[in-house]
Amino acid sequence: MSEQIITPQTVRLDVNAGEDPAAVIGYLADALADAGRTTDAAVLARGALEREAKSATGLPGGIAIPHARAESVTEAGLAMARLSHKVDFGAPDGPADLVFLIAAPEGGASEHMKLLSSLARSLVRPDFVASLREAETDERVVQLVDEAINPRPSEQAGSVAAAGAGAAGASSAGATATATATDQGAKRRSIVAITACPTGIAHTYMAADALKYAAERADVDFHVETQGSSATTPFDPQVIADADAVIFATDVGVKGKDRFRGKPVVASGVKRAINEPDTMIAEAVAASENPSATVVSGGDDDGTTDASTSGGGGVGLGGQTRQALMTGVSYMIPFVAAGGLLIALGFLPFLGGYEIANSTLDAEGGMSDGAFIALNNSLWDLPAGGLGQYIGAVLFAVGSLAMGMLVPVLAGYISFAIADRPGIAPGFVAGLVSVAVGASFIGGLVGGLIAGVVCLWISRIPLPQWARGLQPVVIIPLIGSLVIGVLLYMLLGKPLAWVTEQMTEGLNSMSGGSAVVLGVVLGLMMCFDLGGPVNKAAYLFATTGLAIGGVAQLQIMAAVMCAGMVPPLAMALATVLRPKLFTEPERENGKAAWLLGASFISEGAIPFAATDPFRVIPSMMAGGALAGGLVMAFGVELRAPHGGIFVFFAMNNWVLFLVALAAGTALGAFAVITAKQWRVNRQHAAGFADVETVPA
Repeated sequence: MSEQIITPQTVRLDVNAGEDPAAVIGYLADALADAGRTTDAAVLARGALEREAKSATGLPGGIAIPHARAESVTEAGLAMARLSHKVDFGAPDGPADLVFLIAAPEGGASEHMKLLSSLARSLVRPDFVASLREAETDERVVQLVDEAINPRPSEQAGSVAAAGAGAAGASSAGATATATATDQGAKRRSIVAITACPTGIAHTYMAADALKYAAERADVDFHVETQGSSATTPFDPQVIADADAVIFATDVGVKGKDRFRGKPVVASGVKRAINEPDTMIAEAVAASENPSATVVSGGDDDGTTDASTSGGGGVGLGGQTRQALMTGVSYMIPFVAAGGLLIALGFLPFLGGYEIANSTLDAEGGMSDGAFIALNNSLWDLPAGGLGQYIGAVLFAVGSLAMGMLVPVLAGYISFAIADRPGIAPGFVAGLVSVAVGASFIGGLVGGLIAGVVCLWISRIPLPQWARGLQPVVIIPLIGSLVIGVLLYMLLGKPLAWVTEQMTEGLNSMSGGSAVVLGVVLGLMMCFDLGGPVNKAAYLFATTGLAIGGVAQLQIMAAVMCAGMVPPLAMALATVLRPKLFTEPERENGKAAWLLGASFISEGAIPFAATDPFRVIPSMMAGGALAGGLVMAFGVELRAPHGGIFVFFAMNNWVLFLVALAAGTALGAFAVITAKQWRVNRQHAAGFADVETVPA
């Protein structure tokens, strides 16, 4: 990092820089250009505005920290304005009068993160912010910021103490927590916290420091583990053992959540920890003294959270249900990919061919007559079709068995997401019973949720010490399997089977306009969040249909795959047709997106959508809707659940599939180019004359 990241030349005190964030960012970008930190202020301003569109950078206390990496930045720099006219940067408590623009070179990712996180952590300190507002000269601001970003050990210790003392009594919630912790003469409470945000740069560390200062005000021992972009130092096991409660202030999954099993928990998004740290500390102290408080039940490290949490701002019932469903889908997808592709390979002309399956797979994953006859022969007593037919039959049979596991795996891991490992067996039982009674994947979804809730409830029943060791391995699986099995067989199975049957018949009877409308809707879903819950819901609908069978299900699979291929291919085409509308990293991502799109990996468009969601996502949805509708209109069928252009052999008409894909890709590329060009024209009118120019 530069020895002098900020200079008097990049400080502006008591100025009116404009009426909106774009004007202020442009003003500070010009200051950095005057200081020789960037060769093109317009490119830097555009990068910061794109970051602003992704997520507002306003912070509580009248502060904003817009930031960007740009090719035009020659050396990392920081510009600061103290505004006489406040500007709204999206903070929850109103507009900002202290604005910092952080600029880093395109290749300076670690430098950018270090600078941003250091500044962000300092901005939680009331004494530091007050000093900035009281500074009378540019040089004094430079001194304050430099000391905050590069503190000497003695100064760092002093600043922490000052922050705690300066904010003492500032929050009634903090005072409440102090009283709660000490009124009864109990031992000093110990709280541990995890903070994490999607980017792991600013909010992760700001939340950590906000909670730390709140804990000091509340006279509570406090330890925090920041799971951000910098290296994470896990807690010492003894620290966790001594903790009375846990705070999860995260927007992403907690890594190593099993470490905190059995501890009272308060959970929320990371911004709540920044905005209401005293309240969260008070809630954690209260939870530590409440025998009925929700505790950490464990979980995996992929983003799943507990089924319920205490404290305001926690994950709601809808969010918990969505997380459980997405966990089940994520574990099911490998079975879909392996089983579906093996079946498709068995259909290769030089192997079994389509005659190996006289009918599509049934819900139980049973073999067709052709495959069964071929497998009844041994390798030394080949069927009439020879070795190829035998290998095709083996592939078909193995794939059928894998596809037969879809519903049990889906239900098992939905239950696992709710009740952790003790819920797996009852969840699998729910899936197997659903298949047996004909309820298929709808029964698996409902059964998995019920099994998880039942197992979670059983786990919270207090048992004698001698029985606790049996609870997760015997008692919960036994009672959970019994309850869900009886419910599905005696009450829910037949109604859910009827729903499945009606849905299947409805799909098989679709033709003409109704089929096209379904293709359009599935195309919109596939392109809405590029691998997120909506995308996964459409994909689940298609892949589970493969296990049910029928022409309509095969067409749905083709529509979903075609639409899912559009976003990366459309963005790749757009970067070729109008490269000046994209940054150099985006153009590089465009090259990789050709292969990702061809392979049916929708996530290849995420780098584009993340920086410009309001123009990219609607454009991709338009292209995906056209592709999905055309596939249904053409009657294209697909027997493989993944693979893109590499599974053309599993389509009944790959030429028409390509026609639909080309049309959707062209529309998506045209739409995103038009949207970005409209933005460029507006920025030209606003005075950014060179904003379209991106250095080659």
